[in-house]
Amino acid sequence: MRWRSAVVPMALIVTAVVTAAGYVLDARASGPDGDVLGPGEVSVQLGIEHSRFSFDRLHVRPGTTVRFEVRNTDPIAHELIVGDEAVHRRHATGTEPSHPPVPGELSLGAHETGSTTYTFDRAGTVAFACHLPGHVDYGMQGEVVVTGG
Repeated sequence: MRWRSAVVPMALIVTAVVTAAGYVLDARASGPDGDVLGPGEVSVQLGIEHSRFSFDRLHVRPGTTVRFEVRNTDPIAHELIVGDEAVHRRHATGTEPSHPPVPGELSLGAHETGSTTYTFDRAGTVAFACHLPGHVDYGMQGEVVVTGG
């Protein structure tokens, strides 16, 4: 009879561990810091809160077009700029208060949502950042790692 009193607590522990493992696997499948996405078209949710992106690294395969669905929950404006060094140098001056809807560039006001796409053609690393004054220094930057194969 003593073993029966241990079955219920043990079952609860096993259930909790299996549920937690399921959440971890689900988070990895979403892309950021998880499985390599692509090739083809994929969508990624990118949040902005407290002047931080919800992730700072994404892994994709060459030939992947990522649709960045961005939600700014901050009471201030932000931007998402994805591109090579020349693109980031141009935006680092902060002379463009908003961006037209072109691939890899998105301006968001306070509490706004929006999206932009970017195609990652070859292996390497592509940066993304918010170049509004002081935001990169605060840490609003990340990278997309494009892995071959």
